[in-house]
Parts: sequence; structure tokens; C-alpha cells
Amino acid sequence: MGRIILSICFLLGGGIVLGQSVPNERYTQVIPNTSLSFSMEAIPAGSFLMGSKTGNADEKPVHQVKISPFWMSTYEITWDVFEAFLYQDYELSKRTDSEAKQKVDGVTQPTGIDAVTRPTKPYLDMTFGMGKQGQPAIAMTHYNAIQFCKWLYLRTGIFYRLPTEAEWEYACRAGSATEYYYGDDAPALGEYAWYADNSEDKTHKVGQKKPNAFGLYDMIGNVAEWTYDQYLPDYTHRADKDVVEDPVTVPTELYPHAVRGGSFKSTAAELRSAARGFSDPMWKQLDPQVPKSNWWFPEAPFVGMRVVRPLNPPPLEDIIKYYNQKPIEDF
Repeated sequence: MGRIILSICFLLGGGIVLGQSVPNERYTQVIPNTSLSFSMEAIPAGSFLMGSKTGNADEKPVHQVKISPFWMSTYEITWDVFEAFLYQDYELSKRTDSEAKQKVDGVTQPTGIDAVTRPTKPYLDMTFGMGKQGQPAIAMTHYNAIQFCKWLYLRTGIFYRLPTEAEWEYACRAGSATEYYYGDDAPALGEYAWYADNSEDKTHKVGQKKPNAFGLYDMIGNVAEWTYDQYLPDYTHRADKDVVEDPVTVPTELYPHAVRGGSFKSTAAELRSAARGFSDPMWKQLDPQVPKSNWWFPEAPFVGMRVVRPLNPPPLEDIIKYYNQKPIEDF
């Protein structure tokens, strides 16, 4: 597997600008010309110890990481917003590069951003009967999640993306160094998470449990969340550095990608702040399409997403590079 470890200072817009080391307060992102919106929490810059000395092998070695400031969505992205991307904005799919700098619903689109490709129609109910209103969107592929971020950019003009693994763990810990962001007491999980012991084997509406110190809800449990990173089996590639700044393992292969936070199916141990998960080809085992869908994981109703916005967005050429990566076909 190709391993590309680099700073996200430019590619993902994490660089700190003098006088701008702290994002503003939380805000609500309205999607133009719709009744839809979602809130974003301000995550300050800081350092933390990533990983666990007593956890699984893929959580070691523990290493110090420095994170630049960003915003993260308060809740997991819900079907209310995700369905607008899937089923209502197909007019964007008709645009070409030469038409890119134009207004769509009043929003001027930057030159060079390809139109959002129309998602393939699922061959089954992707809610799996667990509901839509206020429920986390689920079973999208990594590629699908990035295309949703691109759709948000086309609609709002703001650079949204997936969190890196390091950003995700930093945001989840919210200043804590304990097993869970609220402490070490596993029996208290029911106050903070939907997981195997209390979920009744289904997702629940977002925001019903207690948030962490950054004001983020459902960071553990309910649905696991995509990160941008390719999954590597440990952190040894960072072990020779005293401090790693804004690390990311840029994905170059279809599998596996890192997911975080555990889900409604997870055990208590799988909800620890340092616990890691990863995508698996088995998540498409029953997909009858040839080649298999770039958009859906029909056997992963436990995977969802949330988005981040760096305080300092990258140059347009890097935004284009991030959004316009071609999908890798899955046969």
C-alpha cells in the first residue's frame, strides 16, 4: 500500500495565520435557497497525545500531535441534509468545467471545480428502516462522503472536507487524556453514546446524548464516522518525531480508510477516544452491480460522517485536487 504522510497545512487548509489561531464561535451554515442548515463548533488549535499505551496494537505508539484550528459539525450529518445532495441537486451534474464559473441558486461557483457526479440510485432502502428525520445519514462510501463535501462547497462557497484521523481524535478528546472524553468509567457510556448495550441495534436521532467539552454530540456511538485518512496498522511512521503537526495519511487505495467513533453496534472498548476502525470490501459483498457501486456500502448501515472547515482554507488548486479525485473502481 502506498504510504504518503504529509502536513495538511496547504492540501487541507490547516496552516495557522498570525492573529488567526482561534476560530470564531460556533455558527450555523445555511444551505442557500433551501430550509436546510447545520451547526459548526469552533475547535481551537492545540496539542495532544494521540493513541493509547494500553489499547490495541494499531493505537501505538502514543505520540504528540499538534493540530491547527478548525470547525467541526456539531452533529453527524443527517439524512435531512444528505438527501438534498442525493436527490434534489441533479442540475449541478449537468455543468462542465467550461461552465464552472457561474451562479447556481445565486452562488458563484469557482472555476475548475467539476460538477458533482450524480449518485447511483441505491437498489435498497439505505435507511434500513431506521428512519430519516434527524437520523444520521449512513452507508455512504468514502468517495460519496467527499462528493457531499464538494456539493456543500458548490452550494455555499465554503471549503468543507472530512476530518483527518488526528483532527477527529483531538476533537473527540476535547482536552481529555482518559479512555473516554468524559473519563474512564465505561458504565457511564449510556449517558453519552448509543452503543451495543442500549441502542436496540439501530441508529437514533442525533443530539440526544451528552456532548463533549467542545460541544460535539455523538462523537462516540450512533454511527462510526469517516476520516480522510488511509488506514495504516500502527503509528510507527511517526515515532521518530518529537511532535507531528497536522498529520494525514493521504489515501491512495480503495481499502482500507480509517473510520472513528464506533457505532450503535460497538462494544464499550470500541468507543474509546483512541479506538480505530477501517473500511472493508465485505461492506459491499451483496452489491449485485458490476462493477460495484462507488457510492454505497449496503452492508455498513453503521457508518456515517461529519464535516470540518479549516480556519484557513487552502488555495483553489488544492481545493480542486481534493474534490476532483476520480473514484477507484471496486470490482
